[in-house]
Amino acid sequence: MKLLQLLFFSFFCSFSAQKNLAFDSLMLKDVRDLLSDDYGNIYLYKNKDFSFTKYDSLGIQKGKLMLTLPFKIQSVQNPLNIPSFSENAQELKFFDQNLNEIQTVNFRQKFGFIRNVYAEDLQQIWLLDESMKRLVQYNFREDQIVNSFPFNINFEELTDFLVFESKVYFLGRNWFSVYNFKAEKIFETPIEDGRKLRRENQNILIMGKNTVQKWDHLTLKTVFSSMDAQIVDKNSAAYFVIKDNKLYLYHP
Repeated sequence: MKLLQLLFFSFFCSFSAQKNLAFDSLMLKDVRDLLSDDYGNIYLYKNKDFSFTKYDSLGIQKGKLMLTLPFKIQSVQNPLNIPSFSENAQELKFFDQNLNEIQTVNFRQKFGFIRNVYAEDLQQIWLLDESMKRLVQYNFREDQIVNSFPFNINFEELTDFLVFESKVYFLGRNWFSVYNFKAEKIFETPIEDGRKLRRENQNILIMGKNTVQKWDHLTLKTVFSSMDAQIVDKNSAAYFVIKDNKLYLYHP
């Protein structure tokens, strides 16, 4: 029993070990979203001025993006091609590692009102077309609709979504659900403060305000928690937490 207690204590300490990263508190003030890539770079989004800034692990600025409308960065898992969607502008923009614009995809001419976008790769994107109540698979390189699936759900309540292996994962602020392409609900559960979804290999992760959960065989498992956090995020190697206007790194 003592051996088991010692092993558990060692695991807890290693998971809870934290490092305070060299970020000034002014950088972290008013941050609305935090993202991290696998090269140790940190990205901060502030809705106050629609700014998106890239820093290295030492807190040195590597790029800054200023837009005139609110926008949502989907992911920085590929830091060479960062997708960003603006519901107001009805545009998807891609930015490079220096946050220079690479390409813009405008949806106004071809679609109704797009509520949200999931960029699957550098060719295919998935669109939630609220005006037609449908999920659209769109090849933007060839300007071609590949598939369209009726989805008569309330798109207004959605925070984020993604598509993987013929399933559609929806996230609201207070719920998480999974559907198939026939719009049949497979799973739904209440959650707290749902922020965004992330796919990591075969795993679907739900990023909350202070937790990271994993969808696993019709259940949700908490894989990280920091109850006093303002925002949490992760890359493939570590978890990042903003609390008390300081940025911490946790190694599992």
